[in-house]
Amino acid sequence: MDERNLKKTALHAEHLAEGAKMVPFAGYDMPVQYEGLKAEHFAVREKAGIFDVSHMGEFIVKGSGARAFLQWVTSNDVDRLVPGKVQYSCLPNETGGIVDDLLVYCLNDQEFLLVVNASNIQKDWDWLHRWTAPYDVELEDQSHEWSLLAVQGPKVAEMLQPLTEIPLAEMPYYSFSKGNMAGVSDILISATGYTGAGGFELYVKNQQAVGLWKKIRALGAAPAGLGARDTLRLEKAFCLYGNDLSDTTSPLEAGLGWITKFKKDFVQKEHLLEQKSVGLKRKLIGFEMVERGIPRKGYTVLSAQGEEIGEVSSGTHSPSLDQAIGLAYIATAHSLEGTELQLQIRNKKVKAKVVRTPFL
Repeated sequence: MDERNLKKTALHAEHLAEGAKMVPFAGYDMPVQYEGLKAEHFAVREKAGIFDVSHMGEFIVKGSGARAFLQWVTSNDVDRLVPGKVQYSCLPNETGGIVDDLLVYCLNDQEFLLVVNASNIQKDWDWLHRWTAPYDVELEDQSHEWSLLAVQGPKVAEMLQPLTEIPLAEMPYYSFSKGNMAGVSDILISATGYTGAGGFELYVKNQQAVGLWKKIRALGAAPAGLGARDTLRLEKAFCLYGNDLSDTTSPLEAGLGWITKFKKDFVQKEHLLEQKSVGLKRKLIGFEMVERGIPRKGYTVLSAQGEEIGEVSSGTHSPSLDQAIGLAYIATAHSLEGTELQLQIRNKKVKAKVVRTPFL
């Protein structure tokens, strides 16, 4: 995409002032790193880091039929959601794949917030509208009104507590609260994140984002970019749409059976039921390199005997483990922990093995 056509978040000038290296991502000009990937990674793992993830999409779903509508279009059980709780889910497509993975927030019994991946905003919007007809439901795309700050790390609750009266350390994982923070009213404070390091995601109107960013930076949270976000999520084996999830990967293959509730009806449930009954031909596994080499998306995975059995979906060098790791879809017969693999890295076959996830 032409850089002149890239969208900018409300915090774009802050990233430039911090000396960030900027890259195109999902149609936005986004920071990939500031001080350096490794330093940012360890700041989040050990203390506190702050990410600008304002490129994410936010949809409001409301009306007397909102819950029933979401129960149909998402794979998880929306009936279990109560106000103040968040649910990880996915939008199944009509062929057993995934339109997108998303978070569902229950604002009240007739109003929900969906947080979707930036690259899928239009696709998700169109998909949701396809199923609205039988329901009393209204959708609002508020993606361009909100900024999203992910403040992640084990010291975050302690760090942010002076800014709000909400008892942050008492908030359960996957819950949220609305309130004041740093003099800004009506912030949605969510005990969620994509790093596995603890912390919060803060939804704030665009015009208030810079002030909040500066106050959190002043408390000592290190700015972190997309590079560290990827290494952090991969250490915890969190899936990334476009890599580990797609229109052609099923939630069962991706290890997301726990968000696929067959006790209810949902879009093309029968495809996944059939897959479950027949058995998975392939599945997403974690692996680590035995020999030297960095795995990358798209690399071919071979058995120890040299048979082609799959493909890498994500790979990196883990700063925490000082080890090359990755995720791959491979034939189920080769998916047992400890199984020897080979990766085709350019013209070489490099040894790897299946390991338990999360890696860290």
